[in-house]
Amino acid sequence: MESAFARGDYRPQRGAAPSAASGLQDATDELHPGEVAPTDQELFEAALAAEEGTAVFACARIASKHVGDPGKFAEVPCLARMEESLLLAIAARGVQDIVFVDGNCATCKFRACNKGIDDTVESVNGLVEAMGATPRVRRASQFPACALVEDVDGLLGDARRDFFFHTKDRAKDAVAKSAEVLVFKSNNPQIASLRERMMVSAEGTLPQFDPERHPRALDALYELSQPDGPAEDEVFTRLFGSVSIDSSLCTSCNMCTVFCPTGALRKSDEVPDRDGEEEGGIGSYLEFSAADCVQCNLCADACLKKCLDVSPFVPTDDLFSFEPRLIWRPDPPKRKGVLSSVRRSK
Repeated sequence: MESAFARGDYRPQRGAAPSAASGLQDATDELHPGEVAPTDQELFEAALAAEEGTAVFACARIASKHVGDPGKFAEVPCLARMEESLLLAIAARGVQDIVFVDGNCATCKFRACNKGIDDTVESVNGLVEAMGATPRVRRASQFPACALVEDVDGLLGDARRDFFFHTKDRAKDAVAKSAEVLVFKSNNPQIASLRERMMVSAEGTLPQFDPERHPRALDALYELSQPDGPAEDEVFTRLFGSVSIDSSLCTSCNMCTVFCPTGALRKSDEVPDRDGEEEGGIGSYLEFSAADCVQCNLCADACLKKCLDVSPFVPTDDLFSFEPRLIWRPDPPKRKGVLSSVRRSK
């Protein structure tokens, strides 16, 4: 089958906003805008100023030791802040070596995130390798030579001045945050609008969000791929997912579409050909978009017949195709009438 790259179906979405971990961050951004710090843009700009093609990200714990030069690395509260779409975008801009420098995670208050950081590194490297590209992400316990501080005394002096300079700004932020809490606790129309957002839609689905980081990840993968397309036919990833349904067990209850949080799995307006041999002239279609799937498994959990499977193995042709994949399912079984089980006495 000709790939989406060869057909020219896929084109990077240049106007797309930045998009498991990535999907959760999308939902957080939507409900609490501006509370994710540092922002994606700040981290992206810091990475583009990389020394010798190496972008360094350090957790706050090891950054406080003043071993690394703050002008040569980006500091995050915990390296769990880093996610695939941002790292792929950095790699697509030509950064070959992305280094995570952390302190002693075993004694850190965020130590539960350690496994998740490893998963992120593995996920990004797997996606980049599947595209046939060379950038890699790695973890380290020490700063690389290109990010080490040269003038310790000057650095500490700048840090003291910076602390007092920003004290006033931090006080203003605290006041604004307190005012925001008071407004939220009052009888404000914002509460009503939130209630409206949590209502079931006219199509019978629960509230959905747009995985905005996914388009940026796809754009980066497109840039990282070979001219004739990805190096592999499928990718193993936690960022996207692939859905399959056992049509012999499915009863078309539509519970999977009700609970899909992104609309990746939805009812289709396409009608099966009544003369078709494959569908037998009956049934209906679901539409599945791998690019919108966040592999949350809510559809599989909601499936009453347990006939739906979500796989981390995603065909690259599905991933980069604009058209959703159609999944056929049979017509729902006919329900017996109320009086059908009542025996009439003669």
